[in-house]
Amino acid sequence: MAAQAPAIEVPTDAELLQAQADLWRHTLYYLTSMGLRCAVKLGIPTAMHNLGGVASLPDLAAALSIPASKQPFLGRLMRALVTSGVFAAGGKDDSGAELFRLNPLSRVLVDGVDADEHHSQTSFVLAGTSPHYMEAALGMADWFKKDVTGPVPSVFEDVHSASLFDETTAALDPELDALVTEGLEAHDNLGIGTIMRECHDLFKGLESLTDCCGGDGKTARAITKAHPHVKCTVLDLPKVIEKTPSDCVVNYVAGDLFHTVPKAQAVMLKLVLHHWSDDDCVKILTQCKNAIPSREEGGKVIVIDILVEPSLGPVMFEAQTLMDMLMLVFTRGRQRSENDWRDLFMKAGFTDYKIIRKLGARGVIEVYK
Repeated sequence: MAAQAPAIEVPTDAELLQAQADLWRHTLYYLTSMGLRCAVKLGIPTAMHNLGGVASLPDLAAALSIPASKQPFLGRLMRALVTSGVFAAGGKDDSGAELFRLNPLSRVLVDGVDADEHHSQTSFVLAGTSPHYMEAALGMADWFKKDVTGPVPSVFEDVHSASLFDETTAALDPELDALVTEGLEAHDNLGIGTIMRECHDLFKGLESLTDCCGGDGKTARAITKAHPHVKCTVLDLPKVIEKTPSDCVVNYVAGDLFHTVPKAQAVMLKLVLHHWSDDDCVKILTQCKNAIPSREEGGKVIVIDILVEPSLGPVMFEAQTLMDMLMLVFTRGRQRSENDWRDLFMKAGFTDYKIIRKLGARGVIEVYK
């Protein structure tokens, strides 16, 4: 005789109605992502910027060359994106037309702005909502059921037989590879100015620094601009270094941080380690440890990465857990709490660390031999 299923707790009417609304929200959140992608593809943030940062629906439709027949639908898209916080409502103009405004979120989606601290995040949005990314996310349930020996591949690897950030992605889809590279660079460079202002003493007294996976050197240049006495070296893969501008401000070295890290007084890992498994992080950190002098000689590794902490509040914590899901699906890495970071540092042979500053979802950590 089959075992009887346990009785289920019946919610109250109010709880049932709220559960239904919550179910709608969680099931349909992807439409917010698709709406955001649509706004970026149409160029809505840039058009609003060109209109002075505020626009009525008719003006916005005209700027985007949206047919009159689609203008009511554009209004519904904008209402959804205002509700989700991508844009802000801006009252009404003299004719009574509703106004929409840029807010801090949509301002980082404006393209074509020439400013030191503006790094447009449109490529991050387009990569994160691309068909290949969506297809990988749809493969999570099947991925969980598969038993594997050895290192566990990401869901993206399992679905596409390709790894992000290497030549297999380019073979899968060259446009996706370029978009992912652009998105990663934009994501990593956002907030450089904040780090320089809020953590000015982080680079004080340094004579040399190696920026691991430093890309085109934007961060290294910002450090050199604020601290001219610091000699900066950027380490990155040959395919990245060969595209960097040649100058006398930053020294570029092509290489693999798993095998060699140019010696310097300090080594920086900015938004690098969350892409890698714990074992790989220990290997990377060990190479970094071998590249720096002792703490007494000013040696340190600077880790700038997400520091998962519920105390930051529900919105920031949700953002951090979503970034952890991003790592789960698309890399072999993860986002880490302070305890997780401490374990990695000790396993790599470091003796001490201190959190210098918490900047939003990120933490700035000094690690010592």
